[in-house]
Amino acid sequence: MLSDLLAAEGIVDADDVEWLHLVVGDWQLIADLSFADLVLWAPARIAEAAGGEGAGDDPEDGTDTPEAGADGEAPEYRVIAHCRPTTGSTVYPHDEVGTLATAEERALLHEAHSQQRIVISQAAEPPLVGAEAVPVVRAGRVIAVLTRHTEEGRRQGSSRLERYYRSSATMLLSMIAEGAFPDLSAPSGAHRGEPRVGDGLIVLNREGRVRYASPNGVSVLHRLGHEGEIEGRYLAEVVSGLIAQLRPVDETLPLVLTGRAPWRTEVESGRVTVSLRAIPITRAGTRTGAIILARDVSEIRRRERELLSRDAMIREMHHRVKNNLQTVSALLRLQARRMESLESRAALEEAMRRVAIIAVVHDVLSQGVESEVDFDEIVDKGLRLTPELTSPELEVTLRRTASFGAISSADATSLALALTELVTNAIEHGFPLSAKPEGQDTLRGTVWVTPERVGDRLTVIIADDGVGLPPGGGPGSGLGTQIVRTLITSDLAGSIEWRPRAGGGTEALIDVPLRSDTV
Repeated sequence: MLSDLLAAEGIVDADDVEWLHLVVGDWQLIADLSFADLVLWAPARIAEAAGGEGAGDDPEDGTDTPEAGADGEAPEYRVIAHCRPTTGSTVYPHDEVGTLATAEERALLHEAHSQQRIVISQAAEPPLVGAEAVPVVRAGRVIAVLTRHTEEGRRQGSSRLERYYRSSATMLLSMIAEGAFPDLSAPSGAHRGEPRVGDGLIVLNREGRVRYASPNGVSVLHRLGHEGEIEGRYLAEVVSGLIAQLRPVDETLPLVLTGRAPWRTEVESGRVTVSLRAIPITRAGTRTGAIILARDVSEIRRRERELLSRDAMIREMHHRVKNNLQTVSALLRLQARRMESLESRAALEEAMRRVAIIAVVHDVLSQGVESEVDFDEIVDKGLRLTPELTSPELEVTLRRTASFGAISSADATSLALALTELVTNAIEHGFPLSAKPEGQDTLRGTVWVTPERVGDRLTVIIADDGVGLPPGGGPGSGLGTQIVRTLITSDLAGSIEWRPRAGGGTEALIDVPLRSDTV
């Protein structure tokens, strides 16, 4: 959405767009430290002169400073993003995205934009009273303007925590105005358990000594095992003394604990795991200190380990079921070979094939823990089982003409069994050896499996170019047909019908609703 809003205002440079995405991706931190709303403004492209360039385009110096109107008024600006604090009340009860600036707001924004400096509003009425306009700079150019709007009570807050929170936010805003924040070398993207302002804040000086630690920050270090005061001590010394020497340590840990690099890491001591994020503070390119965010993520990591253990157990269960089914299939094969009766041997071979396709489903399920499986893989493996039942005088080509996509694991076994039965029936009854042309050693045919998904329903057509349906027009009443009907109508709550295929042969049409295992 942000990219679309930027494009609508003529901001299409890929680097500028990425920079603004990074600003918005990290500005909840600044809003929480400020106890303030943050609003991001872009020069609005209201109208362009016919055949001319947009307002503010300057091909000579590459800047994008919007020009004032002919009547001397400041140019238009539009809100493209809005962030509210989680640490205090909001100044704006409604979402401001898409709103055009008022005349007073335009003057403030234009001053910050054109002079490339932070400007404090002199307005006497909210929401501009005490507001600050901060130019968002990239590569020496102002590409947008950010404003900070603080509730009056918070601006006058005098607690030590509030002072350090706001001063930390002000330093980050100054870095934005210098083009030094966000840092492109910092890891991007959200992380599960990433520390937030309220979880614990530690402010370091240039040497890495703790200037201030919020109460929650102190509590986090106490959970790691530290006792005593923290302020005035080197954070690296405090934390390194708490880590068991036999445990592997992240090589980035010293850089994070001294605030020299904008990275994230985790430390463990006993059963306690703490996530740390460092944000170096700079002024005019010189590092002056750092902000360290700390969060106790012990419970989050414990749950993740439990999930991994559960997932591994589920995979192992499917793997063992698959192995057991393959053993049963092998026993049936051995028993079939000992049968003298052709009818008994055929019955055991059919049972062997059905067990084998169930084993295929569990084999696929054992490779992951997702609630849905790639059904194409199951179908393709199942189709490879059917040629084993054909005669040497019969050559049938099996083709899947489209993709099934992901199918609920709850439906996978029943659907795979039904499809395999239908393909087997098509081979056995659609291509009797009596239909082999005279003078040919081999009877050839084709079976097509064509799935189609529409919304939450799946339709599958199993078609062959064989001899077609018997004179009665039905599929017969054998065991295979009974199994298919039961699986489709009872297990899958769907329907099935057989009909002649245009051009010769038979089609079996399956229509079933798709279930989802996702919660």
